[in-house]
Amino acid sequence: MKRVALYLRTSTLDQHPETQLYDLRQMAAQRDYEIVREYTDQISGAKARRPGLDQMMVDARRGHFDVVMAWASDRIARSVKHFLEVLDELNRLNVEYVSFREQIDTGGPLGRAIVVIIGAVAELERNLIIERVRAGMRRAKLEGRHIGRRPLDLNREAILRDRQSGQSLGQIARAHRISRATVHKIVHSEMALEQGVQKGCRKPAG
Repeated sequence: MKRVALYLRTSTLDQHPETQLYDLRQMAAQRDYEIVREYTDQISGAKARRPGLDQMMVDARRGHFDVVMAWASDRIARSVKHFLEVLDELNRLNVEYVSFREQIDTGGPLGRAIVVIIGAVAELERNLIIERVRAGMRRAKLEGRHIGRRPLDLNREAILRDRQSGQSLGQIARAHRISRATVHKIVHSEMALEQGVQKGCRKPAG
């Protein structure tokens, strides 16, 4: 018996999800599904943050159910793009999606074909984003603009002088506007260099 989660959403507080719930429970019974959780949001579909949907996706990642059933696809997502993202993630989690109104079932042949198309669209979008980033980096390089973090402009001599005068690593870091770890690295690299020079200057005994 497959474990199913029901998702219901109404747009305003004066609406009630009972109609959606009745249809979904009936469909689950017809398919011999075990209803393990029901998620409800009473909020506009245009809102990005929805507690019920967010919790459902968290539980899906934890493997709490095998199927998600919704009364209609517009109940799930605020836009086509958002719906594709949700469906793509459910597919990667091996969670089937069933829509009562549209009769979409990703567990069947047509549903699996839809998932393949959605996956291809999602991959194309990711590749286009990567290519736009690379094109921007190439353009910046041709224009002579710096890419990535700029190297720190450090006055090593001043840092070492401050350390020799007895200042703490934290004091030096604040004075030079760098991290304490950077100060520590400079001081210890200088100490290692001095030790190497001293060893090289020693003459073998005898």
